[in-house]
Amino acid sequence: MEPDSKRPGRECEQAGRKVDPSVTKTYACREKGTVLHRFRSSLKPSTKGSKVTITPESTRQETQPADFINVNSLLSDEEKEIRDRVREYVDREVIPTAAEYWDKAAFPFDLLPGLGELGIMGGSFGEEYGCAGWNNVAYGLAIAELARGSGSLATFLHVQSGLAMAAIHELGSEEQKQDWLPPMAKCEKIGCFGLTEPDYGSDPGSLEMTAVEKNGGYVLNGEKKWIGNGSFADVAVIWARTEDEKEYGCFLVEGDNPGYHAEVQPRKGSQRASWQSYIKLESCEIPKENRLPEAKGLASTFAVLTHSRYGVGWDGLGQALDCYETALAYAKERKQFGQPIASYQLVQQKLVRMVNEISLSQLLSVHIGRMKDAGKLDPATVSMFKMNNVAKAREIAALARDVLGGNGILLDYRVMEHMADIEGVYTYEGTNDVNTLIVGQAITGHKAFS
Repeated sequence: MEPDSKRPGRECEQAGRKVDPSVTKTYACREKGTVLHRFRSSLKPSTKGSKVTITPESTRQETQPADFINVNSLLSDEEKEIRDRVREYVDREVIPTAAEYWDKAAFPFDLLPGLGELGIMGGSFGEEYGCAGWNNVAYGLAIAELARGSGSLATFLHVQSGLAMAAIHELGSEEQKQDWLPPMAKCEKIGCFGLTEPDYGSDPGSLEMTAVEKNGGYVLNGEKKWIGNGSFADVAVIWARTEDEKEYGCFLVEGDNPGYHAEVQPRKGSQRASWQSYIKLESCEIPKENRLPEAKGLASTFAVLTHSRYGVGWDGLGQALDCYETALAYAKERKQFGQPIASYQLVQQKLVRMVNEISLSQLLSVHIGRMKDAGKLDPATVSMFKMNNVAKAREIAALARDVLGGNGILLDYRVMEHMADIEGVYTYEGTNDVNTLIVGQAITGHKAFS
C-alpha cells in the first residue's frame, strides 16, 4: 500500500481542498467546481498471472489472415510505414495493459506521451499546425491500428483529434489554431467537444445551452452529457444557442474556468477505459475571442462530424480485425476431440464470414479515404461508411466470441472488451438508425426525421 503522503489526492487534501469521489475516477482536485490540479491515475497495470497475449506473428504473417484479398497492394509505401509503426506501438504499449485499464475503468494517462509522438492526433492536419500532415488513408489506417489495441483509447482519439481539434481546425481563427493545435497534437493539451445534452442527442437542433453577450464577452449556461475527456480537458469546444435563440455558436471554454464543472459518468459497461462526463456551465464567462468565427449555425457541425465519423468508420474495422485475428489464432491452437477446432466446418464457416466482411470493409475504407483526400466525401457517404463498418464489427465480435467459447467472455482474450466497446461506437457519432435515415434521405430525396 502506498504511503499516505503519496496516495492520489493527498496533496490536495493537505491544502484543504476537496477530492472528487474515487468512484468517479476523475482524479482531479476541485475548489468550488474549479479544477486546481490534475495528476495521472496511480494505476500501474500489471499482466502478472494473466494471459494477455498478442496474436502470434506466425499467424498474422503466414497467410496474411487480416488481408485476405491483398488490400495492402492498394497502399503506398508511406501509408504502409505509418500503419506498421502504429501497429508496433500498439502491440508493445497498448495491448499488454488494455484489459486491466478497461477492467478497472481507469484512463491510460501514461500512454498519452507516446500517442503524441506517433503523430496520430490531428494526423491529417497540416504541419504548419504541428500535425503530421498525413493523407486521410494513412490517418485511417493509424486509427484502425489503435482501435485494434483498445476501442476505449480510439474513442479518446476521436474526441481529441476528430472533434475538438477538427472543430478548431475547420472553424477557428488562425490565432486559435496556432494556440491550440500544436500542443493538442502532442497530447500536451487535451480537448473535449460539447454538443450532446442530457435531453438531446440525435436532435442537436433542440439544444438548450445558451451563450449571452455580456461585458465584451459571453456568459454560458447549460448542461452537456456524454462528453469524452471532459473531466480532464484543458479546453472544451462548446456549442450553444446564442442570445436571439435563432443561431448557434461554438465557443472555447478552458478547463480551469470557475464556471466549468465536470463529473465522470460512472458504472458504464462499454468504453470503460474512456471517460465520458456530465458537464455543467454556470455563469461561465469567456472572452469574445473564444468564439470560433467560422461556426455559423448547426450546419457548421457537418465539416467536423464528417471528419469524426470518417475516423469512427476505421475504428470499427480495427476492432473487427483484432476480433478476427484472435479468433483465428485461437481456433488453430485450441484442440477438442483430438484436433484443432479450426478443422471443424462450423468454426470455419464463422471465420470465413468474418474475413469476408472484413475484406469488404477494408476496400470501402480505402476508397472512402481516397474520396476524402480528393475533397469529394459528403455527409451521407460518410454516414454509410460509419454505419456499415461498425455494424459489421458488431457482428464479427459476436462471431469471434462464439469461436472462443467460454474463454470468449474473459478479458484476457480481448474479444469481450471489443464487444462491449463496439456497443458504444454503434451509438455515438450518429446512431445506426440516424445514419441509416441520412443515407435514406440521400437516395430518396425524402427526409424521414425532423
